[in-house]
Amino acid sequence: MTINYKDTLNLLDTPFPMRGDLAKREPEMLKIWQEKELYRKIREACQGRPKFVLHDGPPYANGDIHIGHAVNKILKDIIIKGKTLAGFDAPYVPGWDCHGLPIEHQIEKKHGKHLPADQLRKLCREFASEQVARQKADFIRLGVLGDWENPYLTMNYATEAGIIRALGKIRQNGHLYQGQKPVNWCIDCGSALAEAEVEYENKPSPAIDVGFDVIAAAEGQAHPLAYVFATPISADAIIQAVIWTTTPWTLPANQAVCVHPELDYSLVKTDQGWLILATELVQTCLARYGLAGSAVASCKGQALEHLVLQHPFASREVPIICGKHVTLEAGTGLVHTAPAHGLDDYFVGQQYDLPDDSPVGGDGKFADSTPLVGGQFVWKANDHIITALQNSGHLRHVETIEHSYPHCWRHKTPIIFRATPQWFIGMWPVDESSTKTPLRELALAAVESTRFYPAWGRARLEAMIRNRPDWCVSRQRNWGVPMPFFVHQQTNVLHPCSDEFLEKIAQLVEQEGIEAWFSLDVASFLGEDARHYRKLTDTLDVWFDSGTTHATVLKGNPQLDYPADLYLEGSDQHRGWFQSSLLTGCAIDGKAPYRALLTHGFVVDGQGYKMSKSKGNVIAPQKIVGTMGADILRLWVASTDYSGELFISDEILKRTVETYRRIRNTLRFLLANLADFHPVNDALPIASWLEIDRYMLDYTEKLQNELTRLYDAYDFHQIVSRLHNFCSEDLGGFYLDILKDRLYTAAASGIPRRTAQNALHHIAHSLVRLFAPILSFTAEEVWQQLSGNKDDSVLLHTWHSFPSSSDNAAAVEQRLYRWQQLRQLRALVQKQLEEARAQGEIGSSLAAIVEIHAAGENYALLDSLGEDLRFVLITSEVILHPAATMDSETIIVRPSPHRKCERCWHYRQDVGAHTDHPSLCGRCINNLSGAGEIRHHA
Repeated sequence: MTINYKDTLNLLDTPFPMRGDLAKREPEMLKIWQEKELYRKIREACQGRPKFVLHDGPPYANGDIHIGHAVNKILKDIIIKGKTLAGFDAPYVPGWDCHGLPIEHQIEKKHGKHLPADQLRKLCREFASEQVARQKADFIRLGVLGDWENPYLTMNYATEAGIIRALGKIRQNGHLYQGQKPVNWCIDCGSALAEAEVEYENKPSPAIDVGFDVIAAAEGQAHPLAYVFATPISADAIIQAVIWTTTPWTLPANQAVCVHPELDYSLVKTDQGWLILATELVQTCLARYGLAGSAVASCKGQALEHLVLQHPFASREVPIICGKHVTLEAGTGLVHTAPAHGLDDYFVGQQYDLPDDSPVGGDGKFADSTPLVGGQFVWKANDHIITALQNSGHLRHVETIEHSYPHCWRHKTPIIFRATPQWFIGMWPVDESSTKTPLRELALAAVESTRFYPAWGRARLEAMIRNRPDWCVSRQRNWGVPMPFFVHQQTNVLHPCSDEFLEKIAQLVEQEGIEAWFSLDVASFLGEDARHYRKLTDTLDVWFDSGTTHATVLKGNPQLDYPADLYLEGSDQHRGWFQSSLLTGCAIDGKAPYRALLTHGFVVDGQGYKMSKSKGNVIAPQKIVGTMGADILRLWVASTDYSGELFISDEILKRTVETYRRIRNTLRFLLANLADFHPVNDALPIASWLEIDRYMLDYTEKLQNELTRLYDAYDFHQIVSRLHNFCSEDLGGFYLDILKDRLYTAAASGIPRRTAQNALHHIAHSLVRLFAPILSFTAEEVWQQLSGNKDDSVLLHTWHSFPSSSDNAAAVEQRLYRWQQLRQLRALVQKQLEEARAQGEIGSSLAAIVEIHAAGENYALLDSLGEDLRFVLITSEVILHPAATMDSETIIVRPSPHRKCERCWHYRQDVGAHTDHPSLCGRCINNLSGAGEIRHHA
């Protein structure tokens, strides 16, 4: 009877397929997760563990998610799952930012701009709900586990009420005040903007040099500059103080010209009159004006203070004032000062009691009463002003320059600076007599005590806090949380019972939403006081909504805790959510609402360009998930260094697929070769394991320890790199390659095979957990096969616990060192085998005899393996000789003269020696019908 010896091999199979078919299989797994309420089960399993809280920065409820959203949510999910496996109770409560202009604009575009305010708010709430549902479905599809049935929404009634209470606490702590100062104003939005809503783009602007006439002395008196410059000047001399500006439209609001008190200024005589210029800029300015001239005298800027000038086209006189914000970087060294249109101007104007009224309305048009430009739009007013200055002889130079200018991040249009009555959170005490620590100092101290990933985030946030102005928190819109205050109709002072009223209003909002305030009848609420007080119609900056979620969500949800262990967002949030959360946290509690901040970069295409529909380089996460699967997207996110820009392209994704394929094949090999292994019945004491199996157990445990530390440090791309190398090099290229012979050909229940399976069992359990935070779907698929329990989940467990042995740490390190040296020697042999194969001298490595001449430690290492050396080198025969010196070491490869065993494919001298099995070697016969082979090392 002919025997098919292939049937005698231990070639097991597994239901875990080679092809992932992720796009099809993942939705089925999601359905199972939802049916068995996996998130709830994880929470139950984690009860009593120490808490780890990652607070979700709320995405805005408008539009489908993009690749940046996917990166953000996947990173959060990896951290949450990693902490769960590390033994923490790590809940994840997702959230959405629901108020604000973008949603209001969507409704206005669809229904028109003149809807009744209550109807607008109703439509905004409905629209936001629809957007949340769409985005939620996409986030869930990414494999992100969380309390999706109970997310926090800033438009939830309870959250809206909490936002109002947070505002009240900030006011009670003395940080909120009403003032009129220049704010970022978007003409298209018709509202003030937060710092985080401003982005800088290049813009062409007219740069003009304008002369302000020095008012001459009264008849019979010396020219006022004669004393200042200590030089004779005719009493009727025409002298101009020259300013430079790129915003001519702000000249109607000019109230002064500012000089630096410590800089030198020159009186310059030209063939077209006298000029006052900063001494260092005289030659540059004269060249720009096309004039010849020279300085006849100079003085410090302080000496020019209070000199009176004539406004170039308005019928008012303006003073020269001093300010240390003046620089010599550009212009003339004299700065046109309009307190209504710039913060530096505003602050210096406060010192000199200058008016700060803006002649520009919220629509970007000048008031009709404004001289020269009444009723005109600000940008069109530039041309009229320049023409008037030219005609009056006050224009010294005009040119168009390209410069960085603030734009609205929504409309991509230039903004203006405009003084309006607004509410501010002050970076310094509102009451100058206050002894409380300034908010700026509280915030800087909080930054100092925060951990940053990557570390450079600290300096960035610190610089922003150190330099930021007061926070304008009021907005002139309808879809937002109201500022529920009553102010006196004449004085604008808050009602003395504001704190008491605020809590009553918060309770109403808790029941009815923000509409409770907007529909509130002032007379019934205030009684007799209604004659003297009006209710504010301002809404809060949407950044205040999300910035106070530490108070409304972290403190209000029993799953969570305060402060959060981690906030994680894109690098733009140093000036956004990180900062708004920091300021409100310090204003309410005196500390940051987070212990650590993690920042990730933006996604760019393969060439480093920003994603843009016009460039056609947008890669949608929905497309990746629908064609390749979410685990491919998750693997790309984890394998990319998020501390900088994240590059993505079709080619990069193809490489990610290849990486995934190698990982999956490794996992499949492990599962297949554990198919007949029972972890209880087939467990063997470590002392009986083969040496190489003990080595791989040690190696895997050491790797796990290193990778769990990397998980703690959020260093995911290093984790992926190490895991991929482990699968392809340490396992595929070394251990599993050597193991195949023992797994396939040894007696099925013999110790050589079972010891290998014992090692593989622990390796598989370690690997599936280490991959679970990243390849969540694949890990769960592996776990079902590995555990044999469909109701179980890898996320209901923690990092793998390796079996202990009697070996001390020194013995383990010695074994790791010994096999590392053996692997290096093996690599040298493999190189020689490959060269022989390339030259056609042998086919497979098993067709070779390897003769090694080794010296010293190398000889001792190789010799210590005895007969098992050939299995480590995957060759049929090894002849080992001692060499005199290291320099005389050689490796010789030659083809084996022996027959090939039909079963194990080794070329052995004893093939054919057994008449019942003439095509087998003695080892295979022993494994088939004898006691089974004995291995000591490999």
